Amino acid sequence: MANDHLHLQADQLYPFDARGVARRFRHSAIFGALDSLRPGETMRFCNDHDPLPLLEQLRTRYGAGVEISYVSRTPGEIVIDFARKG
Repeated sequence: MANDHLHLQADQLYPFDARGVARRFRHSAIFGALDSLRPGETMRFCNDHDPLPLLEQLRTRYGAGVEISYVSRTPGEIVIDFARKG
């Protein structure tokens, strides 16, 4: 109950801009953020390149538990929604 204020609604969208995270920490930070999501919540991920190796790692780790949807594929600004499934 002490953490109820951190999750205001089940369909909350949380931004994650990987461009500000040192490359050596990015994957760990992304996995940590995804592990923190509750079913129905989405992390909107922004990066400077298309993270194809990361997407394969996510599919292996989470399977159907995380839906991956591209929002934008603009060069220098790739935006992907990672939605946690219940």
